[in-house]
Amino acid sequence: MTISYRTLLPHEAKNYRNIRLESLEQFPESFGAVFQEALTIEKFRMESDIENQTRERFVVGALADGHLIGICAFVKEEHAGHIYQMYVKESFQGKNIGLGLIQAVIEEARKRFGAITIFLEVTHKNEKAYHLYKKIGFMEVVTTPDKKDNIIELYLDLNTLS
Repeated sequence: MTISYRTLLPHEAKNYRNIRLESLEQFPESFGAVFQEALTIEKFRMESDIENQTRERFVVGALADGHLIGICAFVKEEHAGHIYQMYVKESFQGKNIGLGLIQAVIEEARKRFGAITIFLEVTHKNEKAYHLYKKIGFMEVVTTPDKKDNIIELYLDLNTLS
């Protein structure tokens, strides 16, 4: 089995949609969207971004022998970027594919935008993801009272990485 990572192409927008819906159905506690509500959306914003190859918004896919098995979305806003929708199919978890996905997103963001700061959020319950992000070098943002109690915000400053 060969695993590769790359930004999704316009014709793969539907593949993205399918795996995004799967992520919401399989792990509802890990995402800020609800599966049943997502089913009613005709086209997700990221689908359009993939189809139009929007520079500031992209999705990196993990592919096993050409089949999409994981996704990770990136959105640039002003001077920072945000990682969203990190998901690897359950049968492929525990094989460092999530690590490869995050690293591929970071590298793509670096190519497109240079040394920016990247933020992401993870729920307290998602300890595997939290430890993965910490392993990569993400650090916790000092929490503020307006943040939800079950969410941890992390950041990675590409200026400090070699």
